[in-house]
Amino acid sequence: METANPLQQILLRGLGTTTLVAERLRGVTQDWVSSGRLDASQASALVDDVLKALRGETPELEQQMGRNLERNRDHLLQDLGVASQKELDELRGRIDRLEQQLRQRERQD
Repeated sequence: METANPLQQILLRGLGTTTLVAERLRGVTQDWVSSGRLDASQASALVDDVLKALRGETPELEQQMGRNLERNRDHLLQDLGVASQKELDELRGRIDRLEQQLRQRERQD
């Protein structure tokens, strides 16, 4: 293999890994079918689902992972004591109201 194109090497290794995973998964599911732990239709569906996920053909899974990532980020920021956008907006509103009250009092004096 040519060493001049590292991107090509990475892609080929990724394809090889995916192929190995698919072959191993098929073997394992066939063993499960043979032992009665899984029926043939479930094994086929499992292999299809995993291969779709490997190829990135599962938008609902990606959306769920995105939501989980956002939730984890929000929890991390909260644990670090960083204010959320909602909290900042509420504080800005309170500051605006206090400034308005202060101007009204200054006008009355």
